[in-house]
Amino acid sequence: MKHKNSATLTGLFTAIASSLCCILPAVAFFAGTSSLAASFSWIEPARPFLLAATGLALGFAWYQQLKPQSVDGCGCQVPEKRSFMQTRSFLVGITLLAAMASSFPLYANWFFLKANTAALVPNEQYNLKKVELEVKGMTCASCENHVRAEIQKLPGIFEVAVSYENGITSVQFDDQQTNSVAIQNAIDATGYSVINQKIRTQ
Repeated sequence: MKHKNSATLTGLFTAIASSLCCILPAVAFFAGTSSLAASFSWIEPARPFLLAATGLALGFAWYQQLKPQSVDGCGCQVPEKRSFMQTRSFLVGITLLAAMASSFPLYANWFFLKANTAALVPNEQYNLKKVELEVKGMTCASCENHVRAEIQKLPGIFEVAVSYENGITSVQFDDQQTNSVAIQNAIDATGYSVINQKIRTQ
């Protein structure tokens, strides 16, 4: 049974680790410790292997849980003393937690409240500019939302488009209220790195 417990906890650990690069931006956003967000972006390439390890570990734990119990000489099942961590209920709970952790990138968007910039309507009173920034370190939609949320805290932001796949963040802003340096600093504060930028006048 010790092997089953080890497999169960290993499955949960690898499930959390597989999505850590997406879980941390959400945690950092709420905790206000933005620089932690990109600390585990190096895990992203290992995600398929971690998910496979999760499946194998939990599969072994379920095999151990469901295999027939040992019998004595008369053919009667030998009762085993089990702690709560060895019960089927515990394994079900761990399996559900592992599934939630593994699929976190699919629902990470729910954890970010998008700032309302609809009140800012472009007109002649604004001196609109657009900056495109190349951002290194984003690996999933959670990273996109983290970057977007931090930029939208700045004054004079009209539109923010973030793509982790292309590594590009595009921001339309009023340069009387903010500037590209402030935008770059907001992104850098999340733990991701701006490595290039281009400014365009609207």
